[in-house]
Amino acid sequence: LSQQQNARLFYVTGIFAFEQTGKENRERWQCGVEFLGGASPMADVELMLLARELLHNLGIGEVELRLSHAGLAKALVKELGISPRDEAEMLGRILDGDWQAWKEAKSNNLELDRFLVSLVNFKGKLSDFLKKVKLPAEGTSPELESNLSNFIDILRLLDDLKCDYQIDIAAIHGFEYYTGVCLQLFYRGEKIGGGGRYDELLSLMGSKNMPACGFASYVEPVIKMLSLKEDERSESGVLVKAGGRTPGVMEACFSLAQSLRNTGHIVELDLAGGRAADYRWVVSVPDEGSFVIIDRKSGEKREVSSLTQVAGMLGGVD
Repeated sequence: LSQQQNARLFYVTGIFAFEQTGKENRERWQCGVEFLGGASPMADVELMLLARELLHNLGIGEVELRLSHAGLAKALVKELGISPRDEAEMLGRILDGDWQAWKEAKSNNLELDRFLVSLVNFKGKLSDFLKKVKLPAEGTSPELESNLSNFIDILRLLDDLKCDYQIDIAAIHGFEYYTGVCLQLFYRGEKIGGGGRYDELLSLMGSKNMPACGFASYVEPVIKMLSLKEDERSESGVLVKAGGRTPGVMEACFSLAQSLRNTGHIVELDLAGGRAADYRWVVSVPDEGSFVIIDRKSGEKREVSSLTQVAGMLGGVD
């Protein structure tokens, strides 16, 4: 990676999350994507679209995308003009999900206070955001203006790409090391993923300074939402049964399973024999170069001699 300007990586692993109540399981599995080197708003948007596409392809529809911005929230706290100690305490409360901290936030600038209240209470789309959330005419820092501009640029791209979202600036609970846009993915009220931009994290871990963003989907809640329809299993499912234990038969079974999965079929291998068939199709491999196909729905039985013939008879699955 040290020689690359950009890298797109993915992972599936177990992680340990901070959990202060002691009531929740700290260990969880997640699969995620990281975009190292992508600094533009388009890189953030690419990750959001990929997250939605991933969940859509798993059959999880109508995923809610909630957006906040850690850089904007941190710049707002600095704008209050409070002591470094009070600033750190307030930011800690905000990142812990204490919404009351926002309500207590006060500065010596009435316009700024009005802006803060309108910002943290806003929920909606960019068009309404631009109408209702007005930056003070003067006296604000370049850092605040830059982070607000970055957030608006990202939202404009999402609008252009017709990607649905909801702005919720106050929802940055748990995003301690994030520096830019933060995303949360919900399905029917349950959080199933999240991520955002973390431009300063890699350097803190001993790597070179590099912009980065990423997201993770949480395996356990996602798995609970996946449902294999019984008719889908019975119509497209295939049980591949080995008729012997020779290397040729084993190789033919694995090759057939891979070929059928590539065309969309659900395939289970029965290499030991004795597995009861609850799929529509059963393909037996009595010896190398021979396949016996049984359609349990129609009762038809046919013997063929190649993987291509098997795939042709079973067809593909959309």
